[in-house]
Amino acid sequence: MSEIHPDALRAAQFAEAAASIGQFWPAHDLLYENQNALGEDDLYRYAPMVGLPHAVLKEAFAGRFNEKIARDFDGGIRGGVNGTPSLFINGQRYDGERDADSIIEALTVALENQPEL
Repeated sequence: MSEIHPDALRAAQFAEAAASIGQFWPAHDLLYENQNALGEDDLYRYAPMVGLPHAVLKEAFAGRFNEKIARDFDGGIRGGVNGTPSLFINGQRYDGERDADSIIEALTVALENQPEL
C-alpha cells in the first residue's frame, strides 16, 4: 500500500497510536479531512488535536503497531478488499457506481434477496 500511497504506513501508525488512547475515530476523521497532508511533520502537528502524546506517536513511528497494521492489511486482502474505500453488502464486495441511487439500488436488491429468517 505504501508503494501507491507513500504516507499510508505513517497514517496507519498515527491511527493505531490514537486508537491506543481511545481516539481512533477523531484521528480517522482528521486523517480523512487532510488526505493531502499526511507526512510525518503533519502527523506530529495533528497529534495534539486528538490528544495523542508525542511519545506515543514516536513509539508508533518506531514500529510499535506495525505487526497489527500488517495483520489488518493481510486480513483485508484475504477478505477481498482491493482498495479504499471498499464497500461490502451482505458479505459481497460492491464494485458498482458510488452515487447514492446506485448504492440504494444495490441495497434494495440485497434486501429483496435476503433469505427469510
